[in-house]
Amino acid sequence: MSASEVGPVFDPACRRCPRLSAFLQKVAAEHPDYHARPVPAFGDLHARLLIVGLAPGMHGANRTGRPFTGDFAGILLYRTLYEYGFGSAPVSESAADKLALTGCRISNAVKCLPPQNKPLTEEIRTCNAFLQAELHALPDTAVILALGKIAHDAVLRAFSRPLSKYRFAHGAEHRLDGRILLDSYHCSRYNTQTRRLTEDMFRAVVGRARELIDGLS
Repeated sequence: MSASEVGPVFDPACRRCPRLSAFLQKVAAEHPDYHARPVPAFGDLHARLLIVGLAPGMHGANRTGRPFTGDFAGILLYRTLYEYGFGSAPVSESAADKLALTGCRISNAVKCLPPQNKPLTEEIRTCNAFLQAELHALPDTAVILALGKIAHDAVLRAFSRPLSKYRFAHGAEHRLDGRILLDSYHCSRYNTQTRRLTEDMFRAVVGRARELIDGLS
């Protein structure tokens, strides 16, 4: 499928998922200063590295309007991206700050805040059209870093690949024609506090993404 055959990469007025739309309306009423709308990806559409997370967090991207800002996961993510030359600063707090990404884009499998941070399978599938458009805009030798199994599965669905043939595992690499899908545990507070994912483990997987990109240049 070519880039011309897929739809838009984002719709700021999207209301395709009734449950998510109703929840965002409720959140917006309770927190009028929050973004409380679909959250766009951040970074160059044609970047060599696309990072795919799960969904905006209640007091993170749903508040700030930028993926992985305002919550614990973003602290580790942006610091590590800076360390490996993908970011202009080690901290990003909102869509209004001056941090810029270099050769990197950050997106989510689901663009709207889900209740209890748990999107339904139907909602993940509905939002997959936007991720599909993002993926097909990438260079043929891009690296896709999936943070967690839901993101991993969403990438495979967007490429129409069978999930059973590409098993998720931290540090696993999967060839999708010229592109490479690289897996990592999500850099959430829960995963880092339980030591399922250490900072060294996460740095290693981002460092591997850098190696792959440099090697394919």
